[in-house]
Amino acid sequence: MLANTLNTNEVKNSAGTEVEFSRISTNDRETVFAQISESPSAPHRLSIKHQETGKGINLRRRSLVRFDKTVVSTVDSATPVVISAYAVLDTPVGALTANTEMKNVLAELMSFLASLGASTTILYDNTGNGAVALIEGGL
Repeated sequence: MLANTLNTNEVKNSAGTEVEFSRISTNDRETVFAQISESPSAPHRLSIKHQETGKGINLRRRSLVRFDKTVVSTVDSATPVVISAYAVLDTPVGALTANTEMKNVLAELMSFLASLGASTTILYDNTGNGAVALIEGGL
């Protein structure tokens, strides 16, 4: 279970600076955090959700971690716009006895987004191969 306040470097921005969040709601399989210093007119949210489907060996869990941030358009300063980034892990939990392969696949995604080649450093500035492809729309 996550703490009610994420304020010990759990979340960082592109400069590697901590962004603090506080839990604002929790339901059965969902929780939402708000940035502690957000403006009421510009919400910045972190959502975590889980959904299970199927039974027995066919049981699957779909887990989502999502950030949504409202900012002012740089083209039309009167227009608020929302930027969303999220990761989904869809796993056959009914057919696996350990989390090993789930961890391997998630590590591959994270390394592709946040590193270059043989790098072992996390690149918060979004210069990792996958991050560049997402941001610039490249293939």
